[in-house]
Amino acid sequence: MAMRTAAMSTVAAATPRGLRGLLFSSISSSFPFNTPPTSPEKPPPADPSANLFVSGLSKRTTSEGLREAFAKFGEVIHARVVTDRASGYSKGFGFVRYATLEEAAAGIKGMDGTFLDGWVIFAEYARPRQPPPQPESNGPLYGRQ
Repeated sequence: MAMRTAAMSTVAAATPRGLRGLLFSSISSSFPFNTPPTSPEKPPPADPSANLFVSGLSKRTTSEGLREAFAKFGEVIHARVVTDRASGYSKGFGFVRYATLEEAAAGIKGMDGTFLDGWVIFAEYARPRQPPPQPESNGPLYGRQ
């Protein structure tokens, strides 16, 4: 009996405490998916254009308020806050179009990282929309000629 108690105390000292420690200590060291988290690749910066993407907007920000804030840096052709169809509240981002590239660059420099309606906003050149994927035809299209 003393021999068995000594063997159990040696095993208990060598293994982590508890069932969780016992299970995960042996699995985590040999688990093939236990790789350190990598940061996702950032897309390349967008090409300069007169159209700006503005993120971090407050729910209270309106298109007119966005226009007024960016008008300090040049002639704003169009300003739009994207809103939810059901509630009408801002989705937190919008677009501003300037007349020239120089004004757009000044708008980014002047407004990126500043406060608007109590929230820090971020301005960058807008990326063009990706074309929607074409559906693959795997058979007859019923109802279409």
